Amino acid sequence: MKKILMMCCLLLAISAVSFAQGGMRRSPEEQAKQLKEQLKLTDDQTAKITTILQTQAKSRDSIFNAANGDRQAMMQAMRPLMESTNTKIQAVLTDEQKAAYKKWMEERRERMRQNQGGGAPPSQK
Repeated sequence: MKKILMMCCLLLAISAVSFAQGGMRRSPEEQAKQLKEQLKLTDDQTAKITTILQTQAKSRDSIFNAANGDRQAMMQAMRPLMESTNTKIQAVLTDEQKAAYKKWMEERRERMRQNQGGGAPPSQK
């Protein structure tokens, strides 16, 4: 159960690029615009990231359809897609932007973890 919960958290954290803060899905163009503002991207970087996000969105939709309601299968297929997308995005960024991107993703991951709510705080081993 803990492993499934961790996978869900990872999926949600990684897919932060794919979802708005309010939980609504946004277009790749809207996602790229937010990254442009957050990371101070150039127009060229924004165009490249938009293309990366458009490709990711098509693949994500295919995974959702192929999973046919099997949440575990979807999560297993989504993880490499999200990791690949993040790697491709980072390849477009400068070192300073990579650091800001990493910090921003960690903050989003923490907010998502808090918004899932209910349970005990993370264990501090």
